[in-house]
Amino acid sequence: MYAIVEIAGKQFRVAKDMKIKVPFLDIEPGRSIDFDRVLLFEDDKGDVRFGTPVIGDTSVSAKVIEHGRDPKVIVFKKKRRKGFKKKRGHRQDFSLIEITGIGAVKKAKPAPKVEEKAEAPAKKVVKKEAPPKAEVRTKATAPKTAKPKSATVKTADKKPPAAAKAKSAAKKTAAPKAKAAPAKKAAKPAAKKKDVKED
Repeated sequence: MYAIVEIAGKQFRVAKDMKIKVPFLDIEPGRSIDFDRVLLFEDDKGDVRFGTPVIGDTSVSAKVIEHGRDPKVIVFKKKRRKGFKKKRGHRQDFSLIEITGIGAVKKAKPAPKVEEKAEAPAKKVVKKEAPPKAEVRTKATAPKTAKPKSATVKTADKKPPAAAKAKSAAKKTAAPKAKAAPAKKAAKPAAKKKDVKED
């Protein structure tokens, strides 16, 4: 008889009286725990039951023996030619458990619910009325008031149209400003050629 059970996100093949290391379980040593996520179960007769994804009426019970830490794993990182090195160590926590039983779970029938309704006196809800909203005038409903145009217009603030046209024409004909070229690295002096004499 064996089962495939999911414990802490990992799947394990377990049988009765088997001891396995699983990821750390936050349970005191000596206490028992039931795992209900059984994915596959084979009984003594050889009949195999598959879950979709789990078998609903089967569970695996286990007892936590101890907690521990795996041997140290060295995590070394290096980037060549950069002077970067990082060395770290890691020890993974685990729990050692012993499987005490595999089998069907007897689900207790829930007691029938007794419906007792204590009717509470209905509370009167008094809604407070909000103050009336201020009227919002739109352009269509707002009365338009015409302002009389004054006869005196300041001429100092406005330029004559001819001067404005001349200025815009000058902008169009002017050459765009040249962007400053990025500074180039100083050129290496040319290698001197040796004079070769022919005989």
